[in-house]
Amino acid sequence: MKEFTAQHIAGLSAMVAPDRFSTGPSNRELHLRDISFHQGSLPAGIIWPVTTEEVARILAWTYENDVPVTPWGAGTSTEGNPVPTRGGLVMDLTRMNRILDIRPQDLQADVEPGVLRKELNRQTGKHGLFFPPDPGADATIGGMIANNASGVQTVKYGATKDYVMRMTVVLPRGQVIHTGCKAPKSSAGYDLTRLFVGSEGTIGVVTEATLRLTGIPSHYLAATIRFPDLEKASEAVALMIGSGLGPAALELLPPGLIGLMNREKNLGLAEVPSLFCEFHAISANALQETAHLAKDLCEECGATGFQYATAEADRKDLWRARHEAWETIHRAHPKQETLIVDAAVPISRYPEMVVFAQQAVDARQAIGYVFGHAGDGNLHVVMAGDPANRTEWGKLEAINQAIVEKAIQVGGTCTGEHGVGIGKRKFMQMEHGESFELMRQIKNLIDPKGLMNPGKIF
Repeated sequence: MKEFTAQHIAGLSAMVAPDRFSTGPSNRELHLRDISFHQGSLPAGIIWPVTTEEVARILAWTYENDVPVTPWGAGTSTEGNPVPTRGGLVMDLTRMNRILDIRPQDLQADVEPGVLRKELNRQTGKHGLFFPPDPGADATIGGMIANNASGVQTVKYGATKDYVMRMTVVLPRGQVIHTGCKAPKSSAGYDLTRLFVGSEGTIGVVTEATLRLTGIPSHYLAATIRFPDLEKASEAVALMIGSGLGPAALELLPPGLIGLMNREKNLGLAEVPSLFCEFHAISANALQETAHLAKDLCEECGATGFQYATAEADRKDLWRARHEAWETIHRAHPKQETLIVDAAVPISRYPEMVVFAQQAVDARQAIGYVFGHAGDGNLHVVMAGDPANRTEWGKLEAINQAIVEKAIQVGGTCTGEHGVGIGKRKFMQMEHGESFELMRQIKNLIDPKGLMNPGKIF
């Protein structure tokens, strides 16, 4: 649906305040793509609801009028997850941005979907608590729930799905349901909360969530560990995880990416294969003991250097640079787009995957940086090229295909944290086999007209 009729515009305009519905070209173009290279179909209009009741009325109307709906958060997705593929209506949830309640005694917070992750942590931090999933980008909580976002601290704290306790969800026909509860555990029937976490807005819109929080660690220690090659660095990952050291973050970085980070941030890091790691503990003594053991284990794997970032500013600079890795790569290759591999594998197969990925990039003489959240087996390869040059971009797609096929072959997944969106749809049957058909049946049962975020996952 490229344009709304006068009747459509009248119907939608009647549901919200005048400043919360637009068919203006600038607003439509701002909701045409996320930060990825995926191109969408220009939406016919944008609507900004502010209550669950408004979302319910809007979805009931769109279902009755056969209008496709694409939920939108901060637009920081990397697989075209919020990109409209059939025009229609984009439902921008960023104005539903209230933190409804923080209950320190329960380690919980109730939030609307437009709340930004960093703002939530600013407010919960006043109580000594935080929401651990950290994808780097200042994503909305709704977007993080939709994609089951995780990030650098997943190895210790888990992903978004581990922190969502209860939700209010509006289904495609406008029905409002509540899933889960505020108790620490439940064994009452199907876990519908987990069904909606990671569903990318294809079966409903989350309008409220109760999140579990955890205490802010009292002591931190970050370190960079240098290795002669990526394989030895990734072997050290399995050893540290298996030893029970419990790192809060464990990141693998190649020399080329460290070089880009040095030039942008003046970090002065050695440009060799490295692990960035961080440990959290309740005392300085416990932290030092853990760090010394980690140093010994890494040296067994051939580590050539172990450097602490003990100052708080140094630690923050280190992780800020890591969080901005994608932007750094993008800026280093102007006028090019990036294709991001987001495979995840069992920890024991991570060294093999790192070597395989690097060889795949080198064999095709592509621009590619192999790194990732090594502690939870999540491998990223960020490749740069021109999508308009089919030969060049075809090489990148072939590398992506080979790495994903290898990951699935060894028991892994095509997407560890970025979601399916548009970019990973072609791998879903390969990964899930017969169970993918059950997913399709669930989608068709809840959204028989296929109006909710069409073109995603399926």
